[in-house]
Amino acid sequence: MKPTKLFAASLALFFAFGACTNSKENKTAKTAKQQKPNIVYILADDLGYGDLSCYGQSLFQTPHLDKMAAEGMLFTQHYAGSTVCAPSRSSLMTGQTTGHTPIRGNKEWQPEGQWPMPAASFTMAEMLKQAGYVTGGFGKWGLGYPGSEGDPNMQGFDKFYGYNCQRMAHNYYPAHLWDNQEKVMLEGNTGDKFEDYAAEMIHERALQFIEKNKDKPFFLFYPNVIPHAELLLPEANLAEFRGKFLPEKKFKGAEPGDKGFRTGSYGTQPEAHAAFAAMVTLLDKQVGEVLSKLKELGLDENTIVMFSSDNGPHLEGGADPDYFNSNGPLKGYKRDLYEGGIREPMIAWWPGKIKAGTSTDHVSAFWDIMPTVAELAGIEAPENIDGISFLPTLLSQDNQNQHDYLYWEFHEKGGRKALRKGDWKLVQYNVLNPDKITTELYNVVADPGEEKNLAAKKPEMIKELLELMKNARTESDIYTFESKTEIK
Repeated sequence: MKPTKLFAASLALFFAFGACTNSKENKTAKTAKQQKPNIVYILADDLGYGDLSCYGQSLFQTPHLDKMAAEGMLFTQHYAGSTVCAPSRSSLMTGQTTGHTPIRGNKEWQPEGQWPMPAASFTMAEMLKQAGYVTGGFGKWGLGYPGSEGDPNMQGFDKFYGYNCQRMAHNYYPAHLWDNQEKVMLEGNTGDKFEDYAAEMIHERALQFIEKNKDKPFFLFYPNVIPHAELLLPEANLAEFRGKFLPEKKFKGAEPGDKGFRTGSYGTQPEAHAAFAAMVTLLDKQVGEVLSKLKELGLDENTIVMFSSDNGPHLEGGADPDYFNSNGPLKGYKRDLYEGGIREPMIAWWPGKIKAGTSTDHVSAFWDIMPTVAELAGIEAPENIDGISFLPTLLSQDNQNQHDYLYWEFHEKGGRKALRKGDWKLVQYNVLNPDKITTELYNVVADPGEEKNLAAKKPEMIKELLELMKNARTESDIYTFESKTEIK
């Protein structure tokens, strides 16, 4: 062989070997990249601790969530970030309690939206986006009006579809939704028409997000609007439950032409019991479809799914939590800092990683989600957070760290605070009025219904918890408690 041909042959062999090596390296790199688990977090709206059959609901069934629990882990002592929507979600997104998170109340912004989370906030979506995740939010936001620094696209979400505004999310047949920065008018809901059911439209977009990003690590935040009042849904969903929950409860709400119609006032529902059961059933079905989509795409063993609720059951729009025992054995509702207002159902599902059919009494809260997913993604969580990763609990390991205490505050209804340390929980109401402030103490393990106020019997415990409560928060420009905290 002539030297020139020998050289050419050698060169060809070199490039062929190099191409093969590069191909293997690229494949290995791609495989390594795909090893980061996908993260799906589904948040129900105003779903009570007792609203799922796996948590004791007996008047209707939630088979898909029950199966999720049977295939995963059920939490019995998991807490929301707050007892109303916006601060609870702020706590979730920032990994901070309501003593530190920037949004601590449902503060309105006209004509549409809520007070914005500051640009300086570092959210779970931003954290995961920096780690190479595609991020999507589908449902209700409530942490910054459209185009503000708190807008979901400004807080780490590549894609957002749904309601920017909590007040607009009161209506299931709204005049519009938001697709990132595009205001999408819903022609099927013009005038007196009820054709475009937002909860289903949002759900379809969430499933499409999974399909579109199946080859990339993704974070799907799915703050479902169900079962927040109003209690409206398509006839096809309602029919199955009609007449099964008697006596029915009727609610007269806003009709076409009334003030507040489609801008926040709840609509009329003459069959509120049937509607509530039908809505939770629809929520259950939607969760089941998310899990089925993950299995269908072969993503289930590389995807962790968590499901919870943003606060306790509501009393608005015809809702009847006492009829359904929506708070189970717990006392209180939405806007309460008793257990019924903040202790939530929580299910985690990750086939092959989370042991099926397990339950845990590990005490956890929304601010723990951020460090947990950070550890899942193999990245460092921010330093200025209050959360503790509960990944060891999910993986049935023995090295789970525990909270020294948990803290909540609520800026409406005269101001409310609560702190849990170990088995003990301190609750204060009317904190904005020192002359009316109340102080209660409960052992929430022995007495989860908070029936026995032991404050008078344990003054030293009260003193200790009050001191912790005083140091559990920082003042902000918007949310300030000016009262003293001594016992009255």
